[in-house]
Amino acid sequence: MRSVSIIGTGLTKFGEHWDKSFRELIAEAGVKAIESAKIEGKTIEAIYGGCMASGRLIGQEHIGALIADQLGLNPIPSTRVEAACASGGVALRSGILAISSGTYDIVAVGGIEKMTEVSTEAASFALGGAGDQETELFHGATFPSLYALMARRHMEEFGTTEEQMAMCSVQAHKNGVNNPHSQFQREITVEDVMQSGYVASPLKLLDCSPITDGAATLILCETEKAKKMGLENAVEIIASTQASDSLALTGRKSLTEMAATKIAVKEAYEKTKLEPKDIDLVELHDCFSIANILAIEDLGFFKKGEGGKAVEKGKTSLNSEISVNPSGGLKCGHPVGATGVKQAIEIFEQLNGTAGKRQVKNAKIGMAHNVGGSGATAVIHIMKKT
Repeated sequence: MRSVSIIGTGLTKFGEHWDKSFRELIAEAGVKAIESAKIEGKTIEAIYGGCMASGRLIGQEHIGALIADQLGLNPIPSTRVEAACASGGVALRSGILAISSGTYDIVAVGGIEKMTEVSTEAASFALGGAGDQETELFHGATFPSLYALMARRHMEEFGTTEEQMAMCSVQAHKNGVNNPHSQFQREITVEDVMQSGYVASPLKLLDCSPITDGAATLILCETEKAKKMGLENAVEIIASTQASDSLALTGRKSLTEMAATKIAVKEAYEKTKLEPKDIDLVELHDCFSIANILAIEDLGFFKKGEGGKAVEKGKTSLNSEISVNPSGGLKCGHPVGATGVKQAIEIFEQLNGTAGKRQVKNAKIGMAHNVGGSGATAVIHIMKKT
């Protein structure tokens, strides 16, 4: 299998884009990525685009064809990839597999979602399709309530507190202030979170990721070809793994872990011969504050049940034991189809030392962790500077 590297990136600001259409967001991120890679569009051989719910959110399907058309890249093959909130991560994995297999040398990987065109209720219903529609959404179990069940169980088993979960959001906002693409550019306090009102107890409004518009694009290239092109900022993807679990929470053995995450990351560690202590930073899937705590445990950075205490002690803040979500994570913007691609862009910038005030010191190895639904899909990517 051939090695694959990231050679270019493009990202829009995450937020409420009332003045930009779905197509314009695609074009902005795509053009930026092509320019960043210092290539011409005609050298791109295929496109993989992550998008979850465009049919319900903007009434547009057939996104693969739309992306190629909008970027002027016809007639190359362009494929839409859907895996709920892990759509971007699975699109990235699809692009990696296409190059590593020898099918292509250079591909574009994108992620896109326009979520603010509909009401909050309609967006929540669309997102609910990432779970089990028959056994969960039909009975009114939205994603805040599903993650609230996991949070409550974690609190009961391990003594995790609402304040510790709030600290995850506080940390995310603190990092997001230094990210020009972040949806939120202000810090918050634990008191702000605690007073923000329950959405589904014990989760409050500021424990939850927002409704977001945004697009992200990567240009991938076979590693030896990238070296021959003299691209000094290339970042090699040394592991790409994926695992699945039951769609509904009722099928899980435990509510305090995500088995798909544990399986995917175990395979990634084995492939790279790395251990959690070797990872300098991680962009993890913190759609809710409890998801942050579950992830740092399931990824092996802390023992099961110790995640809340680790956050409280500052072990996940910037340049600490493990730098978690220097970008601000999903808490500072979660356009679901674009999130997994954005995570990889943050790792790319960190490993190139171009992340500004949020830069992790001496970052050499980074991990991206993207989750679909309540944990039915998990994707892991590990990257290093070539």
